[in-house]
Amino acid sequence: MKIKAVVDKVPGGMMIFPLLIGAIIRTIWPGLPDDTVFKSSFTGGLLTGSTSLLAAFYICLGSTIEFRAAGYVLKKGVSLWLSKIVTAAIIGFLIKFLAPDQNHMFLGLSALAIVAAFSDSNGGLYMALMGQLGKRQEDVAAYSIMSLESGPFFTMLILGVAGLAAFPLRAFIFALLPLIIGMVLGNLDKNMREFLSKGKDVLIPLFAIGLGFGINLKDVFQAGFAGIILGFGVVVVTGVVLYLVDRLVGGTGLAGVAAASTAGNAAAVPMAVAAVYTGYQSVAGQATVQVAAAVIVTSICVPIITAFFAKRSGLTRGEHSVQQEAEQQSHVDVSAKEAHN
Repeated sequence: MKIKAVVDKVPGGMMIFPLLIGAIIRTIWPGLPDDTVFKSSFTGGLLTGSTSLLAAFYICLGSTIEFRAAGYVLKKGVSLWLSKIVTAAIIGFLIKFLAPDQNHMFLGLSALAIVAAFSDSNGGLYMALMGQLGKRQEDVAAYSIMSLESGPFFTMLILGVAGLAAFPLRAFIFALLPLIIGMVLGNLDKNMREFLSKGKDVLIPLFAIGLGFGINLKDVFQAGFAGIILGFGVVVVTGVVLYLVDRLVGGTGLAGVAAASTAGNAAAVPMAVAAVYTGYQSVAGQATVQVAAAVIVTSICVPIITAFFAKRSGLTRGEHSVQQEAEQQSHVDVSAKEAHN
């Protein structure tokens, strides 16, 4: 059976399917978390220990982030990363001053879901698109800076600065510490980076099933539709902002469009934030589903839009390479023929 191949066909499938399985289990057996035997078992640990698994995930994720970056990579990475965070922060301030209830807004969207979806780009999608369609390999490397978005830190920071939540200083330190540990280990020893980076993908479905176990499927349809709207909002708003910023720093705008997405691991952020700030515990499950839906929407829309912009801007890097190789081969053939004559 080609289970993984089927799962991989769905954008964010390794996050979505385990999330759905956990939610189905919780919906069928809503009282299971209170069962003493269940809580003391390995199964209980898997389904209720998402926080521990998330900590391990962030260590592995941090190991892939490099401290070194220079020139074009630094300029491109910082500009896109900062634009993404500032855009999410502006939205957070607007929610604070315009929405009477930040936890239950239009279609049940919460400030937590919106900020989490807007503040983190899908790195794998970005690197795949820029590797295939970009004209400079440095555009791919720019994600080494943009990957700083990963994790709950900036979501917490934006919510705190905008006055939508209150976090003690220690909460920021403890939230960021696993990521920092991973970064230090990965940068000190490339073998550690290689070792830990392998765990990143493995841990995604494991903590996803635990996150899903905190979700009741009765709210899925409403939350899912709201997540679709949220996903389109991420593509349109951040797409326009990042495109313009990329052009301002000397790019073609293609990298900005390719970064206008929501990362798959952003679906883990609401639960991580709610673990620190109890005011979000009531909406964390719904926010998780909404962000997960946004992940799917942006994963479908962004490649289509990026490919469209790439065609409008001319030949892609890959097409240029093919054309150059063909021309070089033609010259070689002509030279060989002349030499033979």
